[in-house]
Amino acid sequence: MRILVVEDEKPLADAVARGLRREGMAVDIAYDGDSGHEKASVTRYDVIVLDRDLPGMPGDRLCQEVVGSGELTRVLMLTASGAVEDRVEGLSLGADDYLAKPFAFPELTARVRALGRRSTPVQPPLLTAHELELDPGRHLVRRADRAIELTRKEFGVLQVLLAAGGNVVSSEELLERVWDENADPFTTTVRVTMMTLRKKLGEPAVVETVVGSGYRVPSAGRVQGRSD
Repeated sequence: MRILVVEDEKPLADAVARGLRREGMAVDIAYDGDSGHEKASVTRYDVIVLDRDLPGMPGDRLCQEVVGSGELTRVLMLTASGAVEDRVEGLSLGADDYLAKPFAFPELTARVRALGRRSTPVQPPLLTAHELELDPGRHLVRRADRAIELTRKEFGVLQVLLAAGGNVVSSEELLERVWDENADPFTTTVRVTMMTLRKKLGEPAVVETVVGSGYRVPSAGRVQGRSD
C-alpha cells in the first residue's frame, strides 16, 4: 500500500511515516501543501493522510484537487479541531474519513488500512496460486502446509504479483507500489528482493521472469521454470 502523509508538523509527520512503514506500508512525506500536491500529481497513492492547516496550498484545496482528479485515492483528513462542524465540513470537501488530533496511532493505522481496501478493486480474503496462499489481513503466507516467513518488502512484492491475477508486473510498478520515493530506480533492489523471495517460496518456482517486461505468478496451469 502506497501512502502520502501531508503534514507541516515535521515530528508528527515523521512519526506517522515511521509507524506506517513498520506496518509494511510504503510512505512518502510532504511538509506543505504545494509539495503534497506535486507528489499526488505524479504518483498514484492508495491513501493520503492530509492535515487541513498547511502552508502553501491549503489542505482543503488539496483535498478537492485529489477528489477532482478522478483517481481512486482515498483521503484521511487530520485536524486539531474535533468539533462536529469541522468534521462535516471536511467530509463535504470529499474527504473519506476524518481524525482529530491528538489521535491514537492504532486507530490511524486501522483507518488507513480500511481506506486502502477501498482504493483498489475488491480482492478475495486470500490470494492464491497453485499451492501458495497469502492472507493480507493476517500477514501470513503458506505453501502447501508450510508457513513462510517473509520480510515486509517480500510480502508486498508477492501480494502485488498475486493480485495481478497472472498479468506481468514491471520492476517500475513494484518499486512504486511496495517501496517509497526514496527507492533508487537504477538499483537492483527489486531483483535482489525477488531472489530472496523465490528462495523462501521454494521449488518449483512460482514467480516467472518475463524478459524485458517484469514478473508474474501464473494464475493457472503448470508452473514453469524461471529465467533470472
